[in-house]
Amino acid sequence: MEHTYSVGSNPVYYDKQNLHVLFAGESQTLPVHQAGPKIYDYYLLHFIESGFGHFTTEHRKYALGPGDCFLIHPGQLVSYVSDQQQPWCYRWAAFTGADADELVLQAGFSPQQPVLTTAEGTVIPGAVTGMMQSFYANKESAHLTSLGYLYLIIGEAAERHLSSSRLAGAESQVKRTVKQMIHYMASQYAHPVSIEQMCGSLGYNRAYLSRIFKQETGLSPVTYLLKLRIEKSRQLLRERPELSVEQVAASVGLTDALYFSRQFKRFCSQSPTSYRLATARHGEK
Repeated sequence: MEHTYSVGSNPVYYDKQNLHVLFAGESQTLPVHQAGPKIYDYYLLHFIESGFGHFTTEHRKYALGPGDCFLIHPGQLVSYVSDQQQPWCYRWAAFTGADADELVLQAGFSPQQPVLTTAEGTVIPGAVTGMMQSFYANKESAHLTSLGYLYLIIGEAAERHLSSSRLAGAESQVKRTVKQMIHYMASQYAHPVSIEQMCGSLGYNRAYLSRIFKQETGLSPVTYLLKLRIEKSRQLLRERPELSVEQVAASVGLTDALYFSRQFKRFCSQSPTSYRLATARHGEK
């Protein structure tokens, strides 16, 4: 079996984009071709066109074949290897950005649930090919074109997951509730709201909501809200140099500037002031 490999990279520089497709490619792998174990710092979606193999995460091992998709989450230790007799032929796309976590969750993916089985007529392989072609054309519009294809993929994944959830009844309610939590935090993060207030607003017990949220996302509500606030603060530090660190903290719902600075350093490995200076100097995100 002949090994093939091709990839197209986004010609648009990733700068201040809330969602960005990095590259897309396709390959006929060799028998027992293995990637990892390794950790990625972006999302990486694979669609299997033919052949078989295994995908292993921190949580379990999956035997996958034609029509299956698997999504690698950033920060997760994973590996995947193609079959010795019938190795994978697959297409892939990598994406990142501040909005990527929520988009992936809306599609029904999580570190505990990274696999999707598609149906006949799936748009995913064609969408990945469309991304590659737009990148090969090397036009500035490639960024927007690739996002359009990414949303087509996410839309199909969301519908497949929702269809499965509707069959499960109680599971469907859990997903709806978690989405309500995400929407609440996305709309209220700029205010000094607490998880207790959110639970009261949704009419559920905090322990129950914390359990189902972590079950679906891999994060506690407290951590998710804090990460959301820190990500929004990074954007303000980059784009609003006239705001003081205290004003940035207040703008993302954290009224204690010292606590904000400690948490910012925890997630970003540097202080807000150092981050602002570094991005101003180097144009980094």
